[in-house]
Amino acid sequence: MAEARKPLIGVLCCNEMVQRPAQVAASRFVAPLARVSDACVLLVPAIAAACDTQALTGYLDGLLLTGSRSNVAPDRYGGVGDAGDGTLDPDRDEVALTLAGAMIEAGKPVFGICRGMQEINVLFGGTLSGDNCCGRHLRGGWDDTDYATLFDHRHDVRLIEGGMLAQATGERRLSVHSVHEQAIERLGGGLTVEALSSDDGVIEAVAARPCGADVLAVQWHPEWDVDTSDGSRAFFALIGRALRDG
Repeated sequence: MAEARKPLIGVLCCNEMVQRPAQVAASRFVAPLARVSDACVLLVPAIAAACDTQALTGYLDGLLLTGSRSNVAPDRYGGVGDAGDGTLDPDRDEVALTLAGAMIEAGKPVFGICRGMQEINVLFGGTLSGDNCCGRHLRGGWDDTDYATLFDHRHDVRLIEGGMLAQATGERRLSVHSVHEQAIERLGGGLTVEALSSDDGVIEAVAARPCGADVLAVQWHPEWDVDTSDGSRAFFALIGRALRDG
């Protein structure tokens, strides 16, 4: 008997300069999807002209919006001024919002990490701000700081009772890595809060189920410590479960 096909999850790339313009998706986002979620991964370029939204929505069983060195452009959510100190990636904005919206409407699960959570909040009509990122959250300076050092900082988040993450982990509090320059200002309509920073109440995770499939996103980086954190493994296990529920 032939083995059942593994679910196919799209992982959104970013536009970066690696000696030349390149599509980039950090391997640390991909590996847990294979090992923990037991999924097959398809990298999706952040180039609008290269992405047929209808075709991709038909092929994919789910989508992960990754973290990134770039920030969501303020004009995507009616913001004023710049988007913190980070660079912008307008093509990433376009592909992320268009493809995620189509996947959700098709009843397919969508997940977000860091920038991905911010994109999901914007997609649901919410706004972002760099002002919410106080010292324990603002861990920028990509060009001036050793990359791994950015993730040395940890802080606690409080999981909301009855939420997907609280039920999956069996915990009410997690110690996590947050590395970001934007945070949710106004929560998007239809999203529920899954976790809050224990220090200052910054929204750290959101969820929804608008069209019959899970939407789940976290501000922190579960891919960074998935080998040592039960909470991080639970996030990727939830992805695997949602991909198969459809």
